[in-house]
Amino acid sequence: MAGGWSKDGAVQDQIDASVEDEVKRARSQLGSGESALHCDECGCDIPEARRKAIPGVRLCIACQSALEKQETNAGGINRRGSKDSQLR
Repeated sequence: MAGGWSKDGAVQDQIDASVEDEVKRARSQLGSGESALHCDECGCDIPEARRKAIPGVRLCIACQSALEKQETNAGGINRRGSKDSQLR
């Protein structure tokens, strides 16, 4: 049920758009090409199993984990529109 100026299914459209955006972001971060033998950040060896599992890998596990943790803390797009979430 829609209320006000919103059309029926508007909430589902927002959910679908959020999922689609996240899938696009994740696909854009997939590596391609030849993997590095040594980490671009710290210079440690990248294990052969990791190089085979992830094409185009450039970081060791420790550096990749630190990068992902930093990206997670960066926040994201607020599609909810509630005042509480906008005040953070």
